[in-house]
Formats: sequence, C-alpha cells, structure tokens
Amino acid sequence: MADDLILLNLWSSPFGMRVRIALAEKGLDYELIEEDLSNKSPLLLKMNPVRKQIAVLINKGRPICESLIIVQYIDEVWRHKSPLLPSDPCARAKARFWADYVDKNIYAIGKLVWGATGEIQEAAKKELIECFKVLEGELGDKPYFGGDSFGIVDVALIPFYSWFYAMETCGNFSIVAECPKLVSWAKRCMERESVSKSLPDQYKMYCFLLELKTKFQAQ
Repeated sequence: MADDLILLNLWSSPFGMRVRIALAEKGLDYELIEEDLSNKSPLLLKMNPVRKQIAVLINKGRPICESLIIVQYIDEVWRHKSPLLPSDPCARAKARFWADYVDKNIYAIGKLVWGATGEIQEAAKKELIECFKVLEGELGDKPYFGGDSFGIVDVALIPFYSWFYAMETCGNFSIVAECPKLVSWAKRCMERESVSKSLPDQYKMYCFLLELKTKFQAQ
C-alpha cells in the first residue's frame, strides 16, 4: 500500500476534503475508502469508536481522527515538503486560532443557510456574512491567510467553497457582492492542483445538499 496510508472519507465532506488537500500538498499516495454514513463500515467503527465519523487517516494501522488534527499530523510527519504551519511559535499559534475559528463557525452556520428556511435561515445568512467579513479582514491583501504560503487556515476554509453555490442559491444572496476578497482568495486556491482535485463541482454539491435538505424537511 502506497505510504501505508488509508483515508476513510465521504466525497461530500468538507472535513475529508481538508485531509485530501493536505495529502496532495505533501505529494503522498494513499488508499481512499468511501464510507456510507448510513451504513458505517466495521473499519470506521473500529478506527473511530468514539465519534464514529469521517475523516479518519490510518497510518500503518494507527488511526488519526478529526480533520484539523489529521492535517497537523500530516504536516508534522512530512515536514520536509510544503509546510502548512509556520515554524515561528507565535505565527503557528495564530494560524491554529484562525483554523479553529473556521472549524467552530462555518460548517454549523453554513448548514443552516442551505438547510433551513425562514427566520432561522435569515439569521444564519447574516451570521455567515459576518464570519466571512471577519475572515476577509484577517486575509487582508495577502494571497493566502499565512501570507505568501498556502497553509492550514486555507486548508481549513477552502473546502466550504464547494458550498458557495448552494448557500447563495438557497439563501438568495451573493457572496462575491458581500466578500469579494474572500472569493478572489478562493479562486486563487482553486488554481492549486491539490485543491481543484479535492473539491467537487459546486453544482454537484448543490444537488446533493438539496437532497439532504428535502430529507431533513420530510423528517
């Protein structure tokens, strides 16, 4: 098995996309196993018995769980190529702070923008725009969040670019009108092969999320 790495993944998961991007940045080969979360495999349940969720990276039989932890693990083990975290401790702490900010906000809020309706959706849309503007302020005029180098904050956030069309269509708003610098940053990231090959087509994602929304509403 190439590099003794297995990734338990789901194509639509932003968290799995993070890991795929990090692996691609390092030039690592791995076996990709697509999971069915409605019928979780014995391997997933064995490797992540606490959360029972993807993404899980298995390195020589040893599991690493939670996407940002996996990304940092990959960066530490394969430090020699394309470092994703700064070497300076203060800059590294700052990068971890912003990656954590993304982790604690964008998924939960974005899910309400494409998945909810009415007042809940409107409140989520307002909150999402506020979060994006905070991130845009941190980005400033830099090409990437860490400066000239693509890093962990970019890895944490860019998978949600695959949600942009779904959020805009369901929420009836324009992200580029609200946060043009953030959209320019996303397009810049998409020029990287590691990103473009790890993110699904936005319309394909929209159709998938629309199906999920229909299921949620039926329940």
